[in-house]
Amino acid sequence: MSASREHFSSRLGFILAAAGSAVGIGNLVGFPVNAAKNGGGAFLLMYAIFVIVICLPVMIAEMAVGRKTAKNPVGAYAQLSENDSKWRLAGLLSIITPFMIAVFYTVLTVWIFVYLVFAVSGNLDYIASATAFGEVISSPYLFISMIAVAALVRFILVSGVKDGIERGARIMMPALFIMLILLVIFVLTLDNAFAGVEFYLIPDLDKITPKVVSNALSQAFFSLSLGMGILITYGSYITKETDIAGSAKLVALTDTSVAFIAGLMVLPAIFSFNPNVNPNELSDSGVSLIFNYLPKIFLALQDSTGYVMASVLASVFFLLVFFAAITSLVSIIEVPVAYLIDEKKQTRKKALNTMFLWAGLLAFLTILSAGMVDWLTSLTSYGGKSRSLFDLITDMFYDTILPLNGLLICLFVSYRWKSQKLNEELSIGNAEFSKTFLAKYTNFALGTFIPVFVAVIFIDTVARTYFGYNFFG
Repeated sequence: MSASREHFSSRLGFILAAAGSAVGIGNLVGFPVNAAKNGGGAFLLMYAIFVIVICLPVMIAEMAVGRKTAKNPVGAYAQLSENDSKWRLAGLLSIITPFMIAVFYTVLTVWIFVYLVFAVSGNLDYIASATAFGEVISSPYLFISMIAVAALVRFILVSGVKDGIERGARIMMPALFIMLILLVIFVLTLDNAFAGVEFYLIPDLDKITPKVVSNALSQAFFSLSLGMGILITYGSYITKETDIAGSAKLVALTDTSVAFIAGLMVLPAIFSFNPNVNPNELSDSGVSLIFNYLPKIFLALQDSTGYVMASVLASVFFLLVFFAAITSLVSIIEVPVAYLIDEKKQTRKKALNTMFLWAGLLAFLTILSAGMVDWLTSLTSYGGKSRSLFDLITDMFYDTILPLNGLLICLFVSYRWKSQKLNEELSIGNAEFSKTFLAKYTNFALGTFIPVFVAVIFIDTVARTYFGYNFFG
């Protein structure tokens, strides 16, 4: 391992940083939306199973590849494949993917920041109105907000791994947990809230359909930041004394706990707001839930709490989502930054400037594609629908290429790097690992059924998104 390589200061620091990368908008909003539309408890049960059975081995593999090489995904694939150009290309795909995801994630974070400002300034009635979202995403103030978000992310990243990423995670992750718990406690005091709890926690096994299984697997895979190159990059910053398997378990547990608790916040709130709600009528979009549905719920609380308290609760919620978005955005951007530092020999400051220049330009165009510029708003069409630049980036890089990257890491570890070498790396920091059930299971699963499941996600996503065909109904 290179002596100049930055490291996390402790195992706890790594776990908080890795959990921060995984805990994002998908946990706080995407997970509750999917749970609501996919049978509540039935979805939760399948999600928990897939985190353990599918996602944990992939997490362990990505972290091991990163620590073994102490490199970014391109350097890691190249070193372990002895500079095989095919695998170097796979590594490059793991750099391009987070770069493009950072573009649309920046736009989402900017929208969240604007809503946070409105909530804090006492304009809850406005953001709960039917016209607010359309006006916000067309506002010139977005570009000022984008500068503020970029400045905060750069402030964290410019300080490096220990003093920037880790320190930011040590502050924001505990704050996120505290705010989330407080909101859950309050929501559970609302009328009819426990109807939502019952729907969420008691699985109806008859609702476990192929569609529910597919959606639960997709949500689990995306939620844990698999296939983004993040865990390879963060793995490259951990020391040889770190127990990778044990750390991966804690990261998975932390991420799943946040998703679970977010469900306890959102679903009871929905049932309280509308006791006769039909979960299937909720929008598929987490964006719609954040910016259209939940502000109405907070505004409705003024009848029982008063307008000021309702505004405080809305402010806490948007601050919570903003923290989650920032921790994820930091980790996403760190992947291409690490590539520029390792492969192009740039300083951290120069790499950040390069990244922010190009990602900022694309984010600027993506903001314009939300209705400000017609040709960007109707850039292309597929799957029977017109698509904006924002839609194109989301569909292609977040929904489609992520599972492809996950498939490639499974195949690489099992058939190019080999399970024996994986075990050797994982035994560093845990001398008994190779004798454990987890070791045997990880090696078997990565080389057999996990690639099949991930390939199914990829094929279904391509068919559904680009051709309008859904294998699972």
